[in-house]
Amino acid sequence: MPPPRTRGTALRQRLAELRGPDVPAKALDARALAALAANPGCARRAILDGAGVNKAALASALGSPSAFGQSQFALTRGNAFEAKVKADGGAELLRLVHDRLDRSAEPPVGARVPDLTATGPRGRTARTELELREAAAHPGVWTLLDHPMLALDVAGSPAFLEPDAVVVHPDGSWTVVEIKSFPLLDGSADPAKVGAAARQAAVYVLALEELAARLGAEPEDGAGAEGAEGTSVSAPRVRHRILLVCPRDFSNQPAASAVDIRKQRAVTARQLARLTRIEDIADALPEGTCFSPELPAEALTEAVESVPATYAPECLAACELAFHCRSRSREAGAVTSLGRPVRAELGGLTTVEDVLAAARGEAGDPDDPAVAALRRAAALRAEALEAACR
Repeated sequence: MPPPRTRGTALRQRLAELRGPDVPAKALDARALAALAANPGCARRAILDGAGVNKAALASALGSPSAFGQSQFALTRGNAFEAKVKADGGAELLRLVHDRLDRSAEPPVGARVPDLTATGPRGRTARTELELREAAAHPGVWTLLDHPMLALDVAGSPAFLEPDAVVVHPDGSWTVVEIKSFPLLDGSADPAKVGAAARQAAVYVLALEELAARLGAEPEDGAGAEGAEGTSVSAPRVRHRILLVCPRDFSNQPAASAVDIRKQRAVTARQLARLTRIEDIADALPEGTCFSPELPAEALTEAVESVPATYAPECLAACELAFHCRSRSREAGAVTSLGRPVRAELGGLTTVEDVLAAARGEAGDPDDPAVAALRRAAALRAEALEAACR
């Protein structure tokens, strides 16, 4: 007799059906999660990411191929630089952490670099948790976790995340390390790229904080396992200053900078909390909905359009489906295609047709500030055109 299906098992089965038969799931990484958190109202991205759908393949099947993503050259260069930074047991990386974040500690000599090999993301997550628990139980030693696996609950579904590295300091605190291939020129880097790295690191920090809270809630030395009272160990501290490691100037030599991500962490946490639960979105979909790129274009388009999207121009730099959603948004005349600031200023006017009608005085409440501003702008435009024609 098969075991009864639990709620989690039923959700995983439902997401597999949405992804398509025999279609492997695409892992949700921190970059995608940060982009999802930046647009929490987009149910389409939430369900596609939750189901592990390959959005690049989906966009191509819809006839709107994506130009989003890193080139193979950039990936190769980044991997080579990361290998250089982590060579010799991470000696250079630990030196940079000590120099930029923890000079009061003993120099990182003889640091632990545990093997995190395990089967599958859940196995790797458990292995990472075991090593972090071991490091917390033996303070006074530097520990480098190379590509650990972390889990973060996102809209009711676990997302498995893989930071470049996590360093455990001798005092037991944890630091996220981000290794990027863009250069630090004269000690500073492209603000947009640094901001993206900070948002990505904020996701890792949130996942580590969840893990630290679990470790802090555990009874010390296993006390309480037999029902006896036990004292809980203190939760490890997750540092809110991460280490960003990049090539110095135009060389391949590593340079590092400490980045305060408290703002990015707070924003990401707030946005993730606003996400609609994935199971609620899945339950609202028509029976038989499937997002497999192997489906005919007409059926695939119908499936995608059954989930509402919240398009904004910022999606072009963060989502593989942006071209498709932009086309649909323009066809519907939605003001969101003009940008979030414009959408916010227009209040209840959601389409370009509504905006023009309000400006001409054909619709809209005159007491609405947005309508009044549009009519005033239309009058000023008419006056300017009339003066120019004289």
